[in-house]
Amino acid sequence: MEIESGEVSRMKILNFGSLNLDYVYQVEHFVQPGETLSALSQCVNCGGKGLNQSVALAKAGAKVYHAGCIGTGGERLARELSESGVDISCLVTVEDIQGNAMIQVDRRGENCILLFGGSNRAITPAMVKRVISRFEQGDYLVLQNEVSCIPEMVAEAKERGMKVVLNPSPFEVSLLNLDFDAISWLLVNEVEAEQISGQKDPDAAWQLLHERYPVLSMVVTLGKEGAVCYTPENKVRQEAYPSSAVDTTAAGDTFTGYFLTTLSQGMELQECMRRASMAASISVSRAGAAASIPKRQEVEEALA
Repeated sequence: MEIESGEVSRMKILNFGSLNLDYVYQVEHFVQPGETLSALSQCVNCGGKGLNQSVALAKAGAKVYHAGCIGTGGERLARELSESGVDISCLVTVEDIQGNAMIQVDRRGENCILLFGGSNRAITPAMVKRVISRFEQGDYLVLQNEVSCIPEMVAEAKERGMKVVLNPSPFEVSLLNLDFDAISWLLVNEVEAEQISGQKDPDAAWQLLHERYPVLSMVVTLGKEGAVCYTPENKVRQEAYPSSAVDTTAAGDTFTGYFLTTLSQGMELQECMRRASMAASISVSRAGAAASIPKRQEVEEALA
């Protein structure tokens, strides 16, 4: 499947992200070193941080385009995106094995994840240049760290005048070499905030990063403690909405999708945080990754 020629009119959000088949195992507890454990159940879901965030963006009401690679066995991932309202004209098909993840979910709804990059690592600099050339100044580029060519994506987006949003997960030290002056928003959890800044306290992490990169803004998700948003002008705190956790796999991706959608629509930061937090609380009450992400109407009804 080749990228269609010609311009895409009035682009809003491009997510250049991963696509995974998630092999999900319900377990009593996470497997320990040297242990063999029988799973309580197994299923295969559509996932990957990229796909999850695109689905969340679309369900939140954004016009989102997903770029990435569909590998062998991954046809259902393209269907999932399309059926969720995501534009898939920037997807390409490759011969690599489809990227996948093995996910353990315990009785508390917590998860641990083992990733295999596969087709997600087949993205080339030429593909990056070809895709991003279709977008314009002021459009958003959403990135995670499950695909190849992240530095090239940041550089191309900077040249086009796009707003770059980075979710540096899974974190790798090589990410510290990125051009952070080209990044508008950093979306991290507590652990990632410390890994990037060397500061355990989120406020201290923000202070250090703000001094280094004055135009950067950041959101730190804090689990049951909610989330905090930092911009050069403001700090907004949002408490978590209570929820009975079943599966936390897509909680962060759901938060990201709803936050960025409302941000791109010009809503106040407090409202962006409010909607993102409620969407995440709904997602953890459901099993699965993309399938757990609520629609905008559900979130609005829950807030009402």
